[in-house]
Amino acid sequence: MALDQEFVGLAPRAEALVFAAARGDHAHNVIRPALQQGACVVLDRYLDSSVVYQGIARGLGEADVEGLSMWATGNLVPDLVIVLDLDPRIGLSRVARPDRLEAESIEFHDAVRAGFLARAQVNPQRYRVIDASVGVADVAVQVAAVVDSVLDD
Repeated sequence: MALDQEFVGLAPRAEALVFAAARGDHAHNVIRPALQQGACVVLDRYLDSSVVYQGIARGLGEADVEGLSMWATGNLVPDLVIVLDLDPRIGLSRVARPDRLEAESIEFHDAVRAGFLARAQVNPQRYRVIDASVGVADVAVQVAAVVDSVLDD
């Protein structure tokens, strides 16, 4: 939807609002009910993505976008954020049909990477950074080990 090329030129604040609204709805209708039933919920993107993509890379302000995302999700914060760290030039070379965000400039993607790494450095209890330049099987083993360690706590 909002990642489709037809939304190229979407104003940064509108982009932040669209993602916050979608995330808030997902948190209310999917994530919270699953957690209430005792499920372990795994997502490929959550509020940290908006904080980094819109707050940092789009320049809207980390605190403002985080506040919006927290409000939209009812302060639902993940116990764990896994950052798969990879030079954006390598990652983007693997994308066959880039979506609207993947089609952004390399400077944008460098800012996204730096933003995630900075957040991970500030909050190492919640973030784990995995070197994604190694093979897929090695990344999978590392992710499984991190998840297992958190579930064992």
